[in-house]
Amino acid sequence: MSEINIVCDYPHSPLKVWRAVTDPDLIPHWTSTGKGARAVGFEPVVGNRFQFVAKPMPGWRGIVDCEVLEVRDQELLRYTWVGAEGEQPSYVTYRLEPTAEGTRFTYHHNGFAGIGGFAMAKMLGSIRRKMLTVGMPRLLAELDETGALRPDGTAG
Repeated sequence: MSEINIVCDYPHSPLKVWRAVTDPDLIPHWTSTGKGARAVGFEPVVGNRFQFVAKPMPGWRGIVDCEVLEVRDQELLRYTWVGAEGEQPSYVTYRLEPTAEGTRFTYHHNGFAGIGGFAMAKMLGSIRRKMLTVGMPRLLAELDETGALRPDGTAG
């Protein structure tokens, strides 16, 4: 099976990073460097079913169906990922660890099967890397210490 593993160190508190990855209004700000998905119906609550909705493109309807499997506030978010109807779920995990400089954020996506899964992991990995190394730092710089967008910021 193929997987994606990306580790980023951000000079921001776990509270701020957690807010960026769990506030549905903030998620499109950092995903905009990829396909700009909106988290529709998302709440960081076990059992919550939600969708990432982006612009459809040939071969993809623009919707990913998800279900929250595990949550530990400011530490862990794990959910299923189903990008096509009838597809077996893969699994996304966000892990946050406080560091002396801020937060180590680990993105892990596993469960891709077969040659199609290998290709999907390669494509998604490239997109996720850009989101987490370009989009996320840009958003985090626009948030105050509580994780709210600053009124004078450009992201809002």
